[in-house]
Amino acid sequence: MKTTSLALCLSLLLISGTILADDDCDDPIANWQPREALRQQLQAEGWIVYRIKVDDGCYEVKAQDNQGHRVEASFAPASLELMELEREDDDDDDDERQDRNTEDRQPTPATEPSAPANGIVNNRPTVTVE
Repeated sequence: MKTTSLALCLSLLLISGTILADDDCDDPIANWQPREALRQQLQAEGWIVYRIKVDDGCYEVKAQDNQGHRVEASFAPASLELMELEREDDDDDDDERQDRNTEDRQPTPATEPSAPANGIVNNRPTVTVE
């Protein structure tokens, strides 16, 4: 019984590993097209290419697409087929916009805390910094 469950667990582990590794490109290197061919193809579509590198057997491209969005894309190196496209959203723009909105506002005056009404503190303490 233990042998059967151990074999079942091991086979499930091996199967899940091959499923997770499916994101990688597995084109033979002999069939790869040069990076410059991919760069020319993307520039013809209106992209501004910043970098092309090899990652997990795929060409990974950092660029600005024809609509002005910064993107990170993966291409199969043999067919130059788009495998994955991820648009990079600039969260910094939202923060800057929020900072500008808060700068326009007038600061609200801080109210001074009042002394407790139970008579413990009779007058305001003073602080000297040397």
